[in-house]
Amino acid sequence: MKQDSTRNAAYTVDCEDYVHVIKFNPFDSGDACSLIAYGGNNYVVVGTCRFQEEDAEMEGMQYKTLRTFHHGIRVDAIAWSPETRLDALPPRIRFCTAASDRKLRLFTSDLQDKNEYKTFDGHSDYINDLVFAPKEGQEVASVSDDHTCRVWDLEGNEKAHFVLRSPGMSVCWHPDEAFKLMVAGKNGTIRFYDLITQQAILSLECEQTPLMSADWCLKNTLKIGAVAGNDWLIWDITRSSYPQDKSPVHVDRARLFRWSRVNENLFATTGYPGKTTTQLLVHHLGHPQPILTGTAAVGSALTWHRTLPLCAVGGDHKIVFWVTEI
Repeated sequence: MKQDSTRNAAYTVDCEDYVHVIKFNPFDSGDACSLIAYGGNNYVVVGTCRFQEEDAEMEGMQYKTLRTFHHGIRVDAIAWSPETRLDALPPRIRFCTAASDRKLRLFTSDLQDKNEYKTFDGHSDYINDLVFAPKEGQEVASVSDDHTCRVWDLEGNEKAHFVLRSPGMSVCWHPDEAFKLMVAGKNGTIRFYDLITQQAILSLECEQTPLMSADWCLKNTLKIGAVAGNDWLIWDITRSSYPQDKSPVHVDRARLFRWSRVNENLFATTGYPGKTTTQLLVHHLGHPQPILTGTAAVGSALTWHRTLPLCAVGGDHKIVFWVTEI
């Protein structure tokens, strides 16, 4: 692992392929290391990370690949299951992917002999995002360009089906609101669905398009963030259905929005992957300007560490990590 000061990144990990998608495990897996999964053109790699920011006896970071899963097709999205445990005997790794063939794949492994996956069929167009139920992990929700949000059980049976008015770009399931699902549409509308009644119960409006990404703040269930057009937007859902705060950030349109998992005022956005680089900006709601600016070679995907103010971006044959001082 090498320090990479030229682009003000804290660390980089070299990969064998282009990294299309990357995801830290947001759940406690019972181990001191953090699990991370990344997807390339036809595989998913699961590894562990440990950083000097969490272990004073370490220098830099340590990365170790646990297993490479053959996927056979480009990986477009990854979601971790809360059932993943490294402290179980044998260990259990469980995650779900979305791929360019419009299918979901549920992978389960003990990192030894048991490596299996199931395919979920139903979406008729590109799948943009997916998420596990955060408590028990017995359901998966996905959103697609086919104007639907679908909820599946672990056998691939459809448990709920919401018709959207535009392509579904993001879906979020909050551990403190286990019976609600947040779905963000490309037309700039963010809706909350009650999973018991299967009805929409609240909607937020961007008033601009295209909405490309939205996220539900882990540390404050009343805060929603998104990027639409060139801007980031923040809502407090108790105050108004329109954003309370917004700012233009990316000249070439914004692509992703992700809240930090350790601070309700900290979030990151990325611009569109350009021909050579993409811009990563880390923002703090108390500061008028971004507090960190980074670039990654043809970057894609964005994920925050579970317990550190540290985020990672995938790119051309590498993962790039940035540490934020807050």
